[in-house]
Amino acid sequence: MMNALMLCGHGSRDAAAMEEFSGLAAKLVKRLPDWTVEHGYLEFARPVIREGLDRLREGGARRVLALPGMLFAAGHAKNDIPSVLNTYAAANGLPIDYGRELGIDPKMIRAAGERIRECLRANGWRDGEPLHDTMLVVVGRGASDPDANSNVAKVMRMLWEGLGFGWGETAYSGVTFPLVGPGLEHASRLGYRRIVVFPYFLFTGVLVRRIFDETDIVAARHPEIAFLKAPYLGAHDLVVETFVDRLHEILDGTNNMNCGMCKYREQVLGFEAEVGLPQESHHHHVEGIGSSADCTLCDRACTGACKTAPAKALADHRHGQDHAHGHAHDHDHPHGSDHGHHHHDHAAAHGHVHDHAHGHDHDHGHDHGHSHGPAAAHGHDHGAHDHVHHPYPHADHPLGPRSMARR
Repeated sequence: MMNALMLCGHGSRDAAAMEEFSGLAAKLVKRLPDWTVEHGYLEFARPVIREGLDRLREGGARRVLALPGMLFAAGHAKNDIPSVLNTYAAANGLPIDYGRELGIDPKMIRAAGERIRECLRANGWRDGEPLHDTMLVVVGRGASDPDANSNVAKVMRMLWEGLGFGWGETAYSGVTFPLVGPGLEHASRLGYRRIVVFPYFLFTGVLVRRIFDETDIVAARHPEIAFLKAPYLGAHDLVVETFVDRLHEILDGTNNMNCGMCKYREQVLGFEAEVGLPQESHHHHVEGIGSSADCTLCDRACTGACKTAPAKALADHRHGQDHAHGHAHDHDHPHGSDHGHHHHDHAAAHGHVHDHAHGHDHDHGHDHGHSHGPAAAHGHDHGAHDHVHHPYPHADHPLGPRSMARR
């Protein structure tokens, strides 16, 4: 029987990020010669997840193992990807076993440590030298899920203690608090002569560039401190090995997610009202509509030009994209469906709607329910979709994104 693996990514409007993700998939193909590996995305980039599943099914797959290409289990891994997989499995009679996210893992910590050491060595540090005069700031993506946010803090602590930094702090690129700017301003007051900023991200994109831009802004205000920018994880060999481990967990039946801290299953402090929300994906309106590779306003990297371009340029861009993609989205997406989909330990079949906390800054840079960057250029109205957006309880936090407070 055919061994079929589906790698499920979030997707980005940044073409370089998608090239890196497809490069990771290519490394998995080499690492797993007995497996047929496809990849797809929730939004913007193509192929979308169901297109990858189509290729596996048409190639003879009778069972598919699916892995989320996510560092941590927030709404994308808990809601959106399972919803897409459940819908496809029900429509096509194809069993799909869903694995867990990369998560807190010794291999991932080692990969992160190597990236940080690369940065330090490039700035004159030698292996074995003490780092007591140096501070580490780990920047996570940020989510409306406290479990995912707390995992970034745990990664930071393990790197801080493992590498022997003088101090460590955590910041986030969006959604939650503290953001990069306030976090680095706080760090600059602690008296360390050198601060390493490490984006705990798999790939490049709008958010990674935003993190480094914010670092430059704060560094300009504090010339007495050396701000070092460490590279993100990328398709490090240890990252690839962690994906292989997640595959074997499905096969071995040890595929357990941290459901004890899941806000959709348990009454997590501050998020009690979200227990048992129905499960669905909110990404249909931006599924497969393209990235900066398809955009006439950007080159390879998304610049957000669609947000500031004159109306005529946006209209021309929309017209070209509509013809290029033909995204009628005429496929069915039943909502609130019975999740009969085969999840080991029912890790992701929570039966809930992903909350996306008004002002959820994706790496495609749109604030859900407000403005969509390229999605707005396509004439998508998120309000037209019958999705539940549970309010983020700390949307008015002074160190969080201004967009979080919008209603």
